[in-house]
Amino acid sequence: MQRSFIGIDVGTQGVRAALVTATGRVLGEVSRKFALTSDSRMEQSPGRWWACVVGVMDELFSGLPDRAYLDAVSAIGVDSTSGTVIPLDGANRPLHPALMYSDLRSADAGRQCRALAERFLSEGYIGFNASSGLSKMVWFVQSYPEKVPAIRKWVHAADYITGMLSGRFNVTDYTNALKSGYDLNNGAWPDYLTEHLPLKRDWFQEVVPSGTPVGPLRQELAERWGLPHVEVTVGMTDGCASQIASGAVTPGTWNSTIGTTLVIKGVTERAVIDPQGRLYSHRHPDGYWMPGGASNTGADWVATDFGTALQQLNEAAAKLLPTGLLAWPLKQQGERFPFVASAAMGFVPEGLAPAERFAACMEGVAYIERLAYELIEQLSGERVTAVYTAGGGSNSDTWLTIRASVLNRPIYKCKEASGAVGSAIGAASRTYYGSLVEAAAQMTAIEREALPQAALTETYNIHYHRFIGELKKRQYI
Repeated sequence: MQRSFIGIDVGTQGVRAALVTATGRVLGEVSRKFALTSDSRMEQSPGRWWACVVGVMDELFSGLPDRAYLDAVSAIGVDSTSGTVIPLDGANRPLHPALMYSDLRSADAGRQCRALAERFLSEGYIGFNASSGLSKMVWFVQSYPEKVPAIRKWVHAADYITGMLSGRFNVTDYTNALKSGYDLNNGAWPDYLTEHLPLKRDWFQEVVPSGTPVGPLRQELAERWGLPHVEVTVGMTDGCASQIASGAVTPGTWNSTIGTTLVIKGVTERAVIDPQGRLYSHRHPDGYWMPGGASNTGADWVATDFGTALQQLNEAAAKLLPTGLLAWPLKQQGERFPFVASAAMGFVPEGLAPAERFAACMEGVAYIERLAYELIEQLSGERVTAVYTAGGGSNSDTWLTIRASVLNRPIYKCKEASGAVGSAIGAASRTYYGSLVEAAAQMTAIEREALPQAALTETYNIHYHRFIGELKKRQYI
């Protein structure tokens, strides 16, 4: 039986676990939703997360055909939301529900953290805001002074599950530590965190590369699931796990995930410094850098404006390319990447037939994607050599054709791009393989390739520059 690895993805709405072989075959995948409340965007119970993880793992293992599958499991890795943090007491029990990345109560603390980072760490990560773990730690200390004496450690969402699996809560990884203030350039927690903020140095964890083994699976869990020799590895953020699952792990390779938003992440030889904060860089486990940015432009307009019966609409839109129309389907005010414009508003020509509007909006998102990659090459000084894709926006062949032609690059659609699969690859990277690059090469696959169409590329180049002109006319860029 081939060695296999478990990835656990703890998201905002539920848990997913995947069992993946050393060659990338998914042997089993189970998910379970949380029972969410009106406050779930601010706080969630780590205990409920753990109960859900145990239930998912019980179901995953009970569904395997024979004992050999259990004996082949080698390691477990976890990913979860970036910026979600939990204060623990001396017995590693949560002192308070998890402060979710989407909790906006720490906005003022975020501004305080950003000002200090700009002053003391100008070449490091300075983009602190309400969604950052550091901001939430500061806000909590200011808001709950009576709980401060009992704090022994701050951990991230993925770290809590890793700790429940292994018994070790004092270790985190580069990707989770970034938004908690860790200085990736110097490999240390900077002094300003404790000299100018109400935080203590011993609250911060040891930081290691994603995929580093932290210890064996706790004995009672190994017996419960029938797993004889399993290593637990330090995890990563959900965005980085999805990037890894896409196969974009070597310098020059990038991943565009079009879900509610457009998230672009890739790999460079050097850290990308962006004074405007549009891009920020995680540290790659193999020593490279993993810059990324998130646009408010995505695919949320599809369901909002067109519903879910899209096959005929896609077919009709394919016959209209290129439309020559300028549309930007931004569904909220403000853009943050590839440009910052708090007053920006989307625009779509009036009086269009549904297929025309659908096609023009797909083109508009592709133009934003191209502008993002042009910014990336400008700031990094490195070439984008390959673009992988995932998310709901990658399911439309018409949209893939538009994007490949606008970017004038092949776009590779990933076969398995879930965070759980990415976490399984991370778990394999330092327990079975020699690096993340090696693990991803063996455990990822391309489902299809969308190639630029020469006639479309030439015309789209003209329309793209018209689109940029429209953004300039509106003073967005």
